Amino acid sequence: MRSKMLTLFFVTIISSILMVSPTLFAAEKEIKIGVLYPLSGALATIGRDLQRAAELTAEQLVNNKNPEIDVLMAKWGGIPNLGGAKIKLIFADHRGEPDRGADLAKRLILDDKVVGLMGAYQSSVTKTVSSVAERYGIPMINDSSTSPDLTRRGFKWFWRTTPHDEYFNKDLFELLKGLIEGKVKGVKAIPKDQIKNLAYACENTEWGASVAKLIESYAKEYGFNIVKGLLYSANAPDLTSEAQALIAAKPDCMLFACYLSDSFLMIRTLKGMKASPRFFWGQDAGFEMAAFHKTLGADINGVLTRTVFIDKLTKVKKVAGQINDLYKKKYGDELTGATARSVVGVQTWAYVLNRAGSTDPKAIQKACNEINIPGYELVMPWEGVKFDATGQNILGKGLIGQYQLSKEGKIDLQIVYPFDLATAKFIYPFPGWK
Repeated sequence: MRSKMLTLFFVTIISSILMVSPTLFAAEKEIKIGVLYPLSGALATIGRDLQRAAELTAEQLVNNKNPEIDVLMAKWGGIPNLGGAKIKLIFADHRGEPDRGADLAKRLILDDKVVGLMGAYQSSVTKTVSSVAERYGIPMINDSSTSPDLTRRGFKWFWRTTPHDEYFNKDLFELLKGLIEGKVKGVKAIPKDQIKNLAYACENTEWGASVAKLIESYAKEYGFNIVKGLLYSANAPDLTSEAQALIAAKPDCMLFACYLSDSFLMIRTLKGMKASPRFFWGQDAGFEMAAFHKTLGADINGVLTRTVFIDKLTKVKKVAGQINDLYKKKYGDELTGATARSVVGVQTWAYVLNRAGSTDPKAIQKACNEINIPGYELVMPWEGVKFDATGQNILGKGLIGQYQLSKEGKIDLQIVYPFDLATAKFIYPFPGWK
């Protein structure tokens, strides 16, 4: 009798709990991922764009079914091997400050109980954030930072999906070599003496400084001369002296690593001084953002930028067009190299979690080390995502685009490298400013 009464008592208690909290025993749950971007300050524009791309991917490609999109995850409606769990992105604004990024990472791990981290765009902030993740044994998937040193620290909890600056700077020198060898669409082979002398200006944080070193190294390897190289503060209110120094060196090619505000300032200053290099190249960041061409318009005709995504790819890769259309429909802009990398970051997190089938950090670590996402699943024109022993994706690749002014007066970014993907004739020499 007593046994029956106890059984009835426990059934009543459990029934009461279920009535009070019907979701307590639900199969689905939320998986929290902390995402650190610069959402205020000088880089707020790009930070908000990255946030939008990440949110769109989680919402429309992972958490809800979107069967007309030709990627496997769009059929899921949640992470299948975790009972249909939804990804919840918790965004934190590091304002471009490395120390703040580290503090926020610690808070996300200890207070918000995230299972992993993503971000943080600027390499200098990613450096401190990933150190916190390493200390606590929490996985971090980096979608957008390109300093090569980030994957050379022996970390066991850090993986990077994007190619880094060694890839991109090599592409630059392969383009210069291609001009000399007559491989560039629409341009006959040019004498090396026309483009042999190089000058660069790079912002002086972790990212810009690493770009400068790589330019110096590859220039020596490919037989080019550095006639001027300088680092400047990305927050400088005036770049007159830097622009004067570049022009005084009389380079054939001007090379830059700038964020958005300083890319505006540098180009406007050089325009005012009527600078006339034959070749004008930017290391993505400010040079590839939607605000760059919207703000500067015809002033960037002939300017080059390295990137990983150009909207012309949507014509040759169906899934790129489908995801780009989702983004454009919601936000009015095409995807860029930066925002497309954010898409891939969330895509990678989703596939890793599904492979792990668990939110245990060691299970996620194992899944990251073993994951091999085929290229057809990605918005990018990559062969896929597969990490080497350092955590670097070895299947990514870069593109170089050139802003070109159409007959209708519209600025468009055309693919010029790799040569076999070129979508327009190359403009050479750089037309400069009237």
